[in-house]
Amino acid sequence: MVKLALRSGIRWKVSLAIALVGAMVAVALSLVVHNASKASLLNGTRDVMDQRVQVAERYYSTTGRTMLRAKINDPELPKPLQEAAGLGQRATYLQDSDSGAPEVWASMPTRNGKIISMHAQFKDRLKILSDLDRALIIGSFSVVLGGCALGVLVGGQLSRRLRKASAAARMVADGNTEVRVREAIGGRVRDETDDLARAVDGMAQALQHRIEAERRVTADIAHELRTPVTGLLTAAELLPPGRPTELVRDRAQAMRTLVEDVLEVARLDGFAERAEMQEIELGEFVQRRVRTFSPEAQVTVARHAYVSTDPRRLERILGNLLANAGKHGKGPIEVTVDGRVIRVRDHGPGFPEELLREGPSRFRTGSEDRAGKGHGLGLTIAAGQARVLGARLTFRNADPEAGGGAIAVLWLPESSPTSTGTFPLIQVPD
Repeated sequence: MVKLALRSGIRWKVSLAIALVGAMVAVALSLVVHNASKASLLNGTRDVMDQRVQVAERYYSTTGRTMLRAKINDPELPKPLQEAAGLGQRATYLQDSDSGAPEVWASMPTRNGKIISMHAQFKDRLKILSDLDRALIIGSFSVVLGGCALGVLVGGQLSRRLRKASAAARMVADGNTEVRVREAIGGRVRDETDDLARAVDGMAQALQHRIEAERRVTADIAHELRTPVTGLLTAAELLPPGRPTELVRDRAQAMRTLVEDVLEVARLDGFAERAEMQEIELGEFVQRRVRTFSPEAQVTVARHAYVSTDPRRLERILGNLLANAGKHGKGPIEVTVDGRVIRVRDHGPGFPEELLREGPSRFRTGSEDRAGKGHGLGLTIAAGQARVLGARLTFRNADPEAGGGAIAVLWLPESSPTSTGTFPLIQVPD
């Protein structure tokens, strides 16, 4: 079963809430006013008919004739009025009518034991009630529309502030530590969004300090390890030939490579690296470097292009991608150069889902079938060097029906990073 998630903004939620509250209040008040007005009009008509029947009774007792269309012993007189007259009481009665307006009766006993009565319909008063109902309906709609407009205004302002806060938070998450959410939302209004912005700014600043402290600790540890590891490697060279010596030299060299990689990651995390740009012919450059790093890899230049980039950093990226494909994938390894785009593909099990979802992470090698060896620094360094170049490094898996495998794509920019360290926008197709 497919679940549909409907997403609506705060603006419309606030508008709907205000509209619903306004509608309920308007309906309640309209019902109260309608019922009170109807009761008042009916009581007024009863009073009028009661006064009329009293005047008619006095005139009949004096002259023996009727007036105001009064009747003596009317056979259509409602039973409740007959019973009230039998008790010697004056009474009024409302009788429903097909024409809409109720028929108002009034009766009282005369001195000679007869019953004088009269009835009438007050259609003009019913029209007043209809006009009142129409005015209440128009007023209710006006209240609802006004509430919607107020909700859109208030919700829109809140929504704009939250969108600005969200955009600023995303910039902080992308590594722009200079952005502050509180400054981004601006405005003179002081509400809960300001508290949220301050909390996010405080969290981002604390997290940045912690990351910076961890980076310094990592760099310091790696730097301190460089000297003893170099000494260990030098001492290993002095050992007599043999299998144990080879093992010691291999592990010492692996430790030295790890220390150098950790130092490089620390420098890249500090955003202090700057590219030294040169103009190169990308296809020829890639062909030469691939022959050095992975002679068995197949290189295809679909389209030549000249690019301005840092050859040393581009070589580092290409070498790490080829090393990752050779270590964790399967042959054949294919390298394709299409203009400013470089693709490195193997035919192994593909990238782990965590890497595709979150990107490369240091010291996390992913699934056992692809990255069970190594320290997870190769792709991390490649992504960091791509960032220095202003490039974009993406990862995906090939369709199993097309042979499967992992595909790493490096998108080089059309313009170089600026001297201030800002990068051009890379348009990556879906």
